[in-house]
Amino acid sequence: MSNLTSISMFLLKEFSDVRELQILHFFLFLGFYLTTLAGNLLIIVAVAFDHHLHKPMYFFLTNLALMDVGSISAIIPKSMANSIMNSRSISYSGCVAQVFFYYFFTFADLSLLTVMAHDRYVAICNPLQYEMIMYKGACIQMIVIVWITSLLYSMLHTCSTFAITFSSNVVNQFFCEIPKLLKLSYSNIYLVEAGLIVLGCFIALGCLIFILITYMQVFAVVRRIPSVHGKKKALSTCLPHLTVVSLFLGTAIFAYAKPPSNVSSFLDVAFAVIYTIISPILNPFIYSVRNKEIKTALWKLLDFRHSAKSTFRVL
Repeated sequence: MSNLTSISMFLLKEFSDVRELQILHFFLFLGFYLTTLAGNLLIIVAVAFDHHLHKPMYFFLTNLALMDVGSISAIIPKSMANSIMNSRSISYSGCVAQVFFYYFFTFADLSLLTVMAHDRYVAICNPLQYEMIMYKGACIQMIVIVWITSLLYSMLHTCSTFAITFSSNVVNQFFCEIPKLLKLSYSNIYLVEAGLIVLGCFIALGCLIFILITYMQVFAVVRRIPSVHGKKKALSTCLPHLTVVSLFLGTAIFAYAKPPSNVSSFLDVAFAVIYTIISPILNPFIYSVRNKEIKTALWKLLDFRHSAKSTFRVL
């Protein structure tokens, strides 16, 4: 296929051409997807129904859970459908939508993690001014800015990617990933998108530096807290966030830092699975295990459902 106008669909990389392995892939991804949905939706419901969690940190956590559900939903369902239907195809419009929504939710994720680092800094380093700085209106403004900038960023990437002329429709990845699509470029217009990717890397690096500097200041303050209980309480709200940041950026760097190749290998697919699935699936477990308030809210929610079922049976 020689140009963009003649391409009506793309062919994605399949995990295997063996039917039994395709079915195994379907059920594995189904398990991952349902686990991610359940974990993140539990976080959202727990925060919504427990008034003790109506705080800035948990407001941001709810938005993070929504972004994780969105990012994994942009990729996994189509991959599952292709496996069960023994297909490799994705429509041109489907590929555009996949690129748009995946990069939208991923950039929103990174932006929100940066905002959450600022929230923890204010809470621990300036506790007396916390309510004045992180009031409801300010938190809503931050979230609106995160969503809007992510929308613009994703639109910019999507438009520049699909403005290029493609020399082939065979994508060496199991989803429409921009670096793999750029390798199909037939013209030099792809340099615009390549430049945007470099810009995105600098933005990500800036966010990482901001988060690291923020937590260096936070840990310096925590060290000066006299009581052991105070230190544990402060760390219990910081460590989950720091773990999530490390997981998010670590898997992305792990995937993109390796030398590029024209042929997709098993490692390319494995790395892609790691950075598209691992972070969304583990985030709710990281927060529920390390955060006492979240654990308490989840237990209350489960006890309420159990009590409601018991009451219904009695009636």
